[in-house]
Amino acid sequence: MPSMVVIATTAVPDHLRGALSRWTSEVVPGIFVGSVSARVRDRLWHAVTEVVGNGAAILIHPAATEQGYAIRTAGTRRRVPVDFDGLTLIRMTASRTVKDVQTPS
Repeated sequence: MPSMVVIATTAVPDHLRGALSRWTSEVVPGIFVGSVSARVRDRLWHAVTEVVGNGAAILIHPAATEQGYAIRTAGTRRRVPVDFDGLTLIRMTASRTVKDVQTPS
C-alpha cells in the first residue's frame, strides 16, 4: 500500500534529483514528495545513500511509532536524529569554523 514520503536533499548530484523526480514531485528545489510503496521507498533511499557524497539527504516516512513517522539521514549534516525514550529528536552538532576548514600551507 503506497504511503507519503518526503525526501529533502542538499548539494546532491543532478542525476540523483532526476532519479527522484521519476517517482516523486520536486515541490521546491531539493524537496521531493510522493506516494510510493515501501519497496520503492527503500530502493529510492538506497540510491540516495549510494551517491549523496558531500551532500545531505533526509527521508521522512510513516511508521508505527509514537510520532507516526520515521526519519533516515545520509551524507554530511549538522542535524542528527536521536532516539530519546521512543521519540526522535534532532540534535544539532557544532558547525565547522573557518579555521577547521582551512588546510595548512
